[in-house]
Amino acid sequence: MANSAQAAPSAAIQGLHLFGVTLIGATPQNLHKLVLTVGFILVAWLLTKLLRGALHLLIGSRTGTRVQFWAKQGVSLILAAMVLIGILSIWFDNPAQLATVLGMVGAGVAFALQRVITAVAGYFVILRGRTFNVGDRIVMGGVRGDVIDLSFMQTRIMEMGQSLKEQADAPSMWIRSRQFTGRIVTVTNDKVFDEPVYNYTRDFPYIWDEMNLPIKYGDDQARAEDILLAATRRHALTRDRTDEAEIDRLKSLFGIDIGDVDPRVYWRLTDNWLELTVRFLVPDHGIRVIKDAISRDVLAGLGEAKIGIASGTYAIVEVPPIRIEGAPPASATA
Repeated sequence: MANSAQAAPSAAIQGLHLFGVTLIGATPQNLHKLVLTVGFILVAWLLTKLLRGALHLLIGSRTGTRVQFWAKQGVSLILAAMVLIGILSIWFDNPAQLATVLGMVGAGVAFALQRVITAVAGYFVILRGRTFNVGDRIVMGGVRGDVIDLSFMQTRIMEMGQSLKEQADAPSMWIRSRQFTGRIVTVTNDKVFDEPVYNYTRDFPYIWDEMNLPIKYGDDQARAEDILLAATRRHALTRDRTDEAEIDRLKSLFGIDIGDVDPRVYWRLTDNWLELTVRFLVPDHGIRVIKDAISRDVLAGLGEAKIGIASGTYAIVEVPPIRIEGAPPASATA
């Protein structure tokens, strides 16, 4: 009986023998599971290719569209769930054993991969909260630009420059307007928990901008305002050139009345000049072209009206030397 009891454990351990050492995990059963796992992953990979090819035929080559974005995310989520469930089904046929292993692995993974888990959680927050889509212009993790890709861990952004009033914000840019710099920046998704995400195009595809024009107090200020306002109305968006449905949708969703979208000029008194600030509505892209056209028309109009642009002037005053009573002249000391 003792011999049979000792033979039973030795018979159960049928691992691979290497240099006289029995590798317990290298059993024919585990090798069979490993082959099934590799085969299952290959099938899932081929299925991913087929589904994405079918989506490409149905949707077309409109890269960056919202339909393609959500279709790609849906395929990724479904196949990731299938692979996870399939691998667990292959390696664990006992639910109690699976629960024990998952508890031990989960504790270790949660400690070692905190940032990774947070990044994956950020991915689901972005999707569930509709924080942004591919093609949206955002500021995330200190990076400004257009979203070109979103994965489980990272967001890729086509970086853009900064306007003059944003130059003090980090990071500094060499392009002084909201145009692409040519760099693609990768930002981890966990930034949604640490910093606010600014979206230029989330529910309203327009943004407000403004331009400042200093005018001398002695010039025709009303004429300068007319020139500035006429140039802005020619190139910026007005009520007639704005999608009324977008404005109504913003009001119905959030109860926000954006007011009059037509350009308007505001006056501000300073110590040196009258500052005219025109506020106008523009699309989320192509702002620099619009402001360039406005600047050219304003400059031409001011030239015809003989109105000059004010600038800071400084008077250099020579201070006479201070002579101390009883001190010898400067020539004597020399």
